Amino acid sequence: MPWLDPGMADEEAAGKDQGGRPDLDDELDRLQARLPYRISLFVQKVRSPAVAPYRIPAGIALTLGGVVGFMPIVGFWMVPLGLAVLAQDVPVMRPPLAWFLAKINGKRNDPSSS
Repeated sequence: MPWLDPGMADEEAAGKDQGGRPDLDDELDRLQARLPYRISLFVQKVRSPAVAPYRIPAGIALTLGGVVGFMPIVGFWMVPLGLAVLAQDVPVMRPPLAWFLAKINGKRNDPSSS
């Protein structure tokens, strides 16, 4: 876990690249470390290179399914999940998702936010 290494700079420990922008892989690692074990395993499988051919169709399906969120079972919760899955393979979507995850991870790790 790179953010626990005491020899790292503060920016690197917070999951940021050299320009001070959050790095998606580091932020996903931080989030995954806080998830329950089984969910963490599932996230690791989705992030693995072996499932790369299936991620874009799954991300598109989740996003489109979220558009019809008024229907039972499918819902608006599918849109951010679909965008997160797409961001693994679509470079343009990585910085906004990394920024969003950095905000979530920062709020969760900040003791003054509770």
